Amino acid sequence: IVRTYHHLLQTDSLLTMPLAAIESLILLLFHSPPSTISETLSLLSHHSSILKSSVKDPIALSAGTDLFQRYIVNTLHSSPSYNNENTSGEDFRAIRDHLLSSGRLFSQRAKEARGLIARTARKYVRDGGTVLTAGRSRVVAAVLDAAADEGMKFRVIYVGGGMDDVSAKSNEMVQRLREKRIPVAVIKPTAVAYSLGKTTMMMVGAEGVVENGGIISQMGTYQLALLAKSVGKPVYVVAESHKFVRLYPFGQYDLPIRQTVLDFRELHDGDGDGRDGKEGGEQEDDEAVDYTPPELITALVTEVGVHTPSAVSEELIKIWY
Repeated sequence: IVRTYHHLLQTDSLLTMPLAAIESLILLLFHSPPSTISETLSLLSHHSSILKSSVKDPIALSAGTDLFQRYIVNTLHSSPSYNNENTSGEDFRAIRDHLLSSGRLFSQRAKEARGLIARTARKYVRDGGTVLTAGRSRVVAAVLDAAADEGMKFRVIYVGGGMDDVSAKSNEMVQRLREKRIPVAVIKPTAVAYSLGKTTMMMVGAEGVVENGGIISQMGTYQLALLAKSVGKPVYVVAESHKFVRLYPFGQYDLPIRQTVLDFRELHDGDGDGRDGKEGGEQEDDEAVDYTPPELITALVTEVGVHTPSAVSEELIKIWY
């Protein structure tokens, strides 16, 4: 299951981590021969746990596996054979085929979410405006592409992921926008405050949307939102609903993952001046995430509409209950 998950991510650059996890579980159901409903649910639960334990940051992946398992349970509950202890092998094969069909439909709808969000969120990109963004969000890229294709004239300030350059994926988005004749300025994180005077609004994606309406995203998103909010710039988050996760952090250090961003060291004998190796924070920069609280977010845009952060808990209740 882990090998399948990584293969899907490597072969499809548009696939998100939650979707890759869902696709992996669908393939597991197709190739595995459970003979009862109980075995099917146990199989999904066991391999979901294996997937989660295989990555350093399982938050985004967990959103996909947990939501898919809930979807399967709801599908089974609607089956007349769910509470029938005498379900025959032939009846279960029909249930299994229905599960596979429903799973593929669920995955397809999740894939279409990005386009639906782009059509909704592009209205926030105004003629003559300047959008501040950062990270590698495919949804943000889709929104800006949609606005450019509609003939909107706007500019983009892109905050590089590191102090020297942007990643290959981010550079691809910058290049594509410039090809559409959208002016893009790539800046270092240290130039954000200086650039906010030229900014109309901020738009970012998310790895996960938590229960209180906050988001978990690439390290640096929190400080961007803090700065933007301090000067009255709206902060919009665009994310698919399959990234909603049952998690309620109270602060930066309440996430269920281990990070080594703060790597406190002392100088010991034989260490020299400490310049020979990278510090821990630099090593983790690409993988580290932070938590942006809901009070810094103006609105979240998903494929089912525009939400205030306070409405996220209601959406989670609809999804899970």
